[in-house]
Amino acid sequence: MEYKDYYKVLGVEKNATDSEIKKAYRALAKKYHPDLNPNDEKAANKFKEINEAYEVLSDKKKRKQYDTFGSNYNFNAGENFDPRNFGFKTSYSTSNMGGFSDFFNMIFGSNHSSSNFRGNFDGFSGFTNANDFSGFNNQRVRTKYETNINLTVKEAFLGSERVLYVNINNSPKKITVKIPKGITKGKKVKVNGDKFGIDGDILVKINIIEDEYKLDGLDLTKKVYILPWEAYFGVTKIVETLNGNIKVKIPQRIESLKKIRIPNKGYVDLKGKVGDLYLEIVIDNPKNLTTEQIEIYKKLM
Repeated sequence: MEYKDYYKVLGVEKNATDSEIKKAYRALAKKYHPDLNPNDEKAANKFKEINEAYEVLSDKKKRKQYDTFGSNYNFNAGENFDPRNFGFKTSYSTSNMGGFSDFFNMIFGSNHSSSNFRGNFDGFSGFTNANDFSGFNNQRVRTKYETNINLTVKEAFLGSERVLYVNINNSPKKITVKIPKGITKGKKVKVNGDKFGIDGDILVKINIIEDEYKLDGLDLTKKVYILPWEAYFGVTKIVETLNGNIKVKIPQRIESLKKIRIPNKGYVDLKGKVGDLYLEIVIDNPKNLTTEQIEIYKKLM
C-alpha cells in the first residue's frame, strides 16, 4: 500500500496551523474543482486527494492519529508498505468513509487489528472505529462566482433589492440580490445560487458611487446652494438628508466651499455606527434677474 503524505498533498509544513491548512486547501480545491476542469480525470483525482488530505488534517483527532502513525515509522510520500506488518488486515471497511483511499480506510476504517495495533503504539489507546466518523463525508467545495454592483449612497444607506444578470459558464442567469441597509463599500453579498439553478454561490461586491452625497468612511458631504444675498445676510434652510429633513441656520457672510458640520446625521452602517453630515456651501448666482435686481447689482460694482 502507498503511504499518503497529506501535508505534501496540501503543500504545507507538518507544523502548519489550522488556518494555514484551511487556506492551502481552499486554494487547491478551487484550482482543481471539477466544475472548472470538466472531463479532466487528473484534476478530478487531484481534487479527491486534496479533500482526503483536508479531511484528516482539519480534524484534530484524525490528524493526531495520522501523525503518530507516520512519525513512528518515518514514512516517505509514495512509499509502499505492507499493512499486515503494522497490525492491519488486508481488507478494510469502506462503509461511510466517503470514497476515500485504502490508506485512509486502513487508519480510520473499522477492520484494523486493534489489539496488535495498540501493542505497537501506546499513544493510540483511544483509537476508534469507522462508526465514530460516520458523520464525515467527502467534502465538496461549492463553486464561488464573483460579480459587482454599483449603488448610489442613498441606495446603499436604505438597502434595496436588485435584479442582476450574470454569465455562468457562458450561460446567462437572472438572480435577485438583497442589499442590506447600511452596507459599505467593498463588502460582498452572498447569493445562494441553488435558488436560481446555479451550482454554487455568487459573491456580489458592492461599489458605492457618489450622487448628491459624498461618502468618506461614515461621514457624508452634501452641497447646499444659496444665493449671494443669503450668503451675506444669513438664512435658514430646510435640508433633505438621508436621516430626514433638518432645519439649518446658515451664518452671515459665509464663504463658498465652507462646511457646516451636523453631528450624527451621516451614514449608518450595518453595525449601527453613525457618522456626521457636512453641508458644503455653494454660492449660486441667479440665472435670471429682474430689471430692478440688475440695477441693484450694477450699483454694487
